[in-house]
Amino acid sequence: MAKLSIGNTVSKTSEAVTLWQMEKGIVEISKNTLAVPIELDDKERGYVFHGNGKFLLDSIVETEEGAIGKPVEKELNELFLMLGDTEEIQKRFTEAGEEDFAKMGYENQHGFLAKAEDLFNRFFEKGMHGHRILNEDHGFIFAFQNETSKLDILVDKGLKLVYKAMDMVFVSNKNKVVLKSPSEVVCLSNGKSVIVKK
Repeated sequence: MAKLSIGNTVSKTSEAVTLWQMEKGIVEISKNTLAVPIELDDKERGYVFHGNGKFLLDSIVETEEGAIGKPVEKELNELFLMLGDTEEIQKRFTEAGEEDFAKMGYENQHGFLAKAEDLFNRFFEKGMHGHRILNEDHGFIFAFQNETSKLDILVDKGLKLVYKAMDMVFVSNKNKVVLKSPSEVVCLSNGKSVIVKK
């Protein structure tokens, strides 16, 4: 059985870093964002971050009746988790010091590690299928904390993109799109759409 754990070396970003970017969206973090690795058998396969950043996703569906939905825009000021390729990100780290923890509201490194461990446990105990991404060399998973302290999940698997939040589900796969919101469900396939009002 593979051993999955949080590392114990905390770094910070030496510059602003784009963690994920595609035509439909972007996840960026600013300089001095704290980071602790998520390790699978001692190999880094992701991070828990805490700093400042942003997440944008174009979840608007263009139908014959016009555009439906609205873009997702989130300020990333709370801890969040990322699984996926870490090779490029590792080059943008420098050592974190006591003042970096204080800036983010922690007494010390142990305070940050305890919160990171808590988020890590919440994500994996829910049976989230992060293990599959961890064992592959492509794809990303992000888990963002929302206002209700639950997790909004973004999964990118090449041509397939899934975003599941408190009040919406957005799935995009090549030329097929599904958007589920509190008021409607929209299915788009090869330019043809079906809209079901709730």
